[in-house]
Amino acid sequence: MGEQSSVWLKVLDLDELPEGRVKPVTCKHRTLCLTHFEGEFAALDNKCPHQGGPLGEGSIEAGLLRCPWHGWDFHPLTGEPPGGFDDGVETFPVEVREDGVYVAFPEEEAHIRTSSDVMIETLVNWGVRWVWGMVGHSNLGFADAMRRQEKKGALGYFGIRHEGAAAFAASAYGKLTGRPAACFAIAGPGATNLLTGLWDAHVDRAPVLALTGQVPTHLIGRGAFQEVDLAAAFGGVAKYTAVAAKDSNFPEIASLACKNAIVGQGVSHMVFPDDVQVVEAPETKAASPEGRMTSREITPPHDALDDAVKRIADAKRPVIVVGHGARFVMEPVISLAEQLNAPVLTTFKGKGLIADDHPLGCGVLGRSGTPVASWFMNEADLLIVFGASFSNHTGITSYKPIVQVDYDPMMLGRLHSVTVPVWGEIGVTARLLKERLGFAAGVDQRPDVVKRWAIWKEEKARRLSETEGGGVHSAAIFAALTATAPDDAIIAVDVGNNTYSFGRYFECRRQSVLMSGYLGSIGFGYPAAMGAWAATQESDPRFQGRKVIAVTGDGGFGQYMAEYTTAAKYGMDITHVLLNNSELGKISKEQRSADYDVWQTTLHNPSFAEYAKLCGALGLRVTKAEELEVALTEALAHDGPATVEIVADTLLI
Repeated sequence: MGEQSSVWLKVLDLDELPEGRVKPVTCKHRTLCLTHFEGEFAALDNKCPHQGGPLGEGSIEAGLLRCPWHGWDFHPLTGEPPGGFDDGVETFPVEVREDGVYVAFPEEEAHIRTSSDVMIETLVNWGVRWVWGMVGHSNLGFADAMRRQEKKGALGYFGIRHEGAAAFAASAYGKLTGRPAACFAIAGPGATNLLTGLWDAHVDRAPVLALTGQVPTHLIGRGAFQEVDLAAAFGGVAKYTAVAAKDSNFPEIASLACKNAIVGQGVSHMVFPDDVQVVEAPETKAASPEGRMTSREITPPHDALDDAVKRIADAKRPVIVVGHGARFVMEPVISLAEQLNAPVLTTFKGKGLIADDHPLGCGVLGRSGTPVASWFMNEADLLIVFGASFSNHTGITSYKPIVQVDYDPMMLGRLHSVTVPVWGEIGVTARLLKERLGFAAGVDQRPDVVKRWAIWKEEKARRLSETEGGGVHSAAIFAALTATAPDDAIIAVDVGNNTYSFGRYFECRRQSVLMSGYLGSIGFGYPAAMGAWAATQESDPRFQGRKVIAVTGDGGFGQYMAEYTTAAKYGMDITHVLLNNSELGKISKEQRSADYDVWQTTLHNPSFAEYAKLCGALGLRVTKAEELEVALTEALAHDGPATVEIVADTLLI
């Protein structure tokens, strides 16, 4: 074999490195330690052979280059250790020229395909388009493989400021699209920071991939720095966990991660020890979903369908209730409602699944709901429930006759018995019910829907100008947002009084709503908007080009407000509507209702509008109701992140 060819690279100006000093210099993909000793320059490998300490951050003491980590010594010019040892440091040829110091650096060899390349290519083949995460010392091999996919245009990556935001963004993307995205972290604290967002995905049944680094294989179980038993830590939240080993079937574990996330509608977790990420796999091909997925449009059992048809045909005032589980199949559900003239109510997680201006749309049930929905619940003689899980916050009356339809048999009668449990895919079952029922025998309830909305709108109008706590009433805030938000906007909401008010006052048309449902995690709103924005950058016509709006309170936004810099960095077109009452208002309300003193719920806030400007975004501040529509219109028209900070009433929601 011939000698490896080299290229001369300029690494220093002549006066850049004083006599007796050292400096690290990166040449292409390798860092060197440059020394200036006894009038000569030298270039050494930057890694100490002991534990890889950065020699370029060390110093020359008593004529020897000393490693800053453990004090190992080497000759500053030759790299040889004192005492005749054979663990010296590699050196590179140096030339001092008129314009600076040059090093002969070996030409880089072609990249050899690794285990990380195989796994990330497999994820891409399964439709994973986006990753949110933080690159760090225990995930660098996998990060480099993602970089190659990003360079090819096959993958998008967003570097975030806190791993919790990465998990929330991936969860929101899964809820919106039904497809998995990924969140990415280092071992130890990076991985554990993902857990809240992953629990949100788990309980709301969103497909998500968690990709975490790990300490090297030989250190696992020995209490190494940042070692956490990640399989155990993620045990309650992950439907599937794979800890990669050097001899793993890399395409297979990546395929199983994707399949479990998609079919199981939840979290899959892949753990990559540092050394496993760079295992050479030049001949290993990536896998794909071909031949591994089937249609999920299962039909219900005949006897259950027969019982459901009879119950519905006999009902005079049936009402349809839809939850988050029906989000991708609403067309046949609405068609059935129109045939039955049956009002459609939604759970809070299902807000927006039917337009509030639809002749049968009645808004949200429960604590965040409208009196329109609750009235029809009380008047119904049969509830037809699609894709709802009967949460204690939902308000679905348990004692009425119920026909419940769900794809997951565990959801049927989950908390109490129902009259007719129907196991089947929701869209398929709704179409079959419509075919079997023929025509509506019950009362036409459309005139009642018109009357109840008129009563509620009159009440909302009365509240528009009310003030009690010194700020703008929520009714006015969400009336203005109803008037200005695009009909097809994607709206991510947080947790707290701001969200309750949104559920009650905002009137949906064709907007999609994202929230932290069962977990109810404060801080969800803004990272979720980042996840939604990624979906709008795809070619999928369901989401392409749609405006993204985040609705938060000051408490929720404060938890992840550093992610505003992420939105600015990537030019995310997100309009942020921030209700600022300088208080954890929902908690204050709960303290009052439980006869406690209001304690430790006040907040010390900056000007969020000014903060937006500091981050390079548009920031507007509203203190009066009459200013709302102008400010919201300007923010929505802005191309990039924008915030409308609204001084909200503390007491009126």
